[in-house]
Amino acid sequence: MTAQKTFNVAVVGATGAVGQQMLKTLEERNFPIAELKLLSSKRSAGTKVTFKGEEFTVEEATPESFEGVQVALFSAGGSVSKALAPEAVKRGAIVVDNTSAFRMDPNVPLVVPEVNEEDLREHNGIIANPNCSTIQMVVALEPIREKYGLKKVVVSTYQAVSGAGLEAIEEMREQSKAVLEGKEVKAEILPVGGDKKHYQIAFNAIPQIDLFQENGYTFEEMKMINETKKIMHMEKLEVAATCVRLPVETGHSESVYIETEKGGATVAELKELLGSAPGVTLEDDPENQVYPMAVNAVGKNDVFVGRLRRDLDRDNGYHMWIVSDNLLKGAAWNSVQIAESLVKLELLK
Repeated sequence: MTAQKTFNVAVVGATGAVGQQMLKTLEERNFPIAELKLLSSKRSAGTKVTFKGEEFTVEEATPESFEGVQVALFSAGGSVSKALAPEAVKRGAIVVDNTSAFRMDPNVPLVVPEVNEEDLREHNGIIANPNCSTIQMVVALEPIREKYGLKKVVVSTYQAVSGAGLEAIEEMREQSKAVLEGKEVKAEILPVGGDKKHYQIAFNAIPQIDLFQENGYTFEEMKMINETKKIMHMEKLEVAATCVRLPVETGHSESVYIETEKGGATVAELKELLGSAPGVTLEDDPENQVYPMAVNAVGKNDVFVGRLRRDLDRDNGYHMWIVSDNLLKGAAWNSVQIAESLVKLELLK
């Protein structure tokens, strides 16, 4: 038996919410690591992190940090990725980037392994991890697209605050406590740290995620629209999105309406298809009130699908409810899965 190949891995943004999940996922999946490097901003350098029972000191990420690294998982913000990902590639690493920095770059594959794993063969050193809300949707839609074609997608999201980072979670908790105690509620982070106004998320729903664009859609909505078309290689696919932030800590939920090219599929046929699809768990038994919920998806790698029903007016129209842990399949697990695919396809030197 030949010994398993091992690889030198770096995690950039190792102290953040997603970075922590990446490490947990690498450990759970027993990814073949020879040497592990934990990198972060200057501010977080020096932090101690335990991985497989061993203590690591987080170092400041610099171009030289990537000497000898074969796989670099990035989740430290777009500006860090733009500055350091090309430096990592120059030194021989393959970068899996979890920010929006390279997603729409025509030379960078945007990959969800259940949907377009083969696109990894076209990489030039950088592979982009899609937006969390896009990932879970395309995993659920791909089996349907393959069999029945896809013409139109309309999605409304119900997104968790963890998608906005650890500080947003803390803000939600403090606001909830303030509301319950009848105290003044302070809002400094949501909907967007860098925007003009901030609103309370506790006991509220905010129909803004990221900044508004000139067309009236937010950047998050445009990400879902453009990324779905790119991942599925369907420039002409009609996609519309409305993204809403809810006071849920972890787990994005989505109400999705689709129109297939071939009409006539029964709900039972779609359930059968999704029940055996990779990365999908079907939870759909309305009689017994079984359907996906964010609280049950936390800590699980799959995408959960339920509430499947045919549109009452269109033979080729279907509605469904899709839920996933935004920090796992929406970020860390998809990144590690890409790294596993690189090993499987023998794309790592």
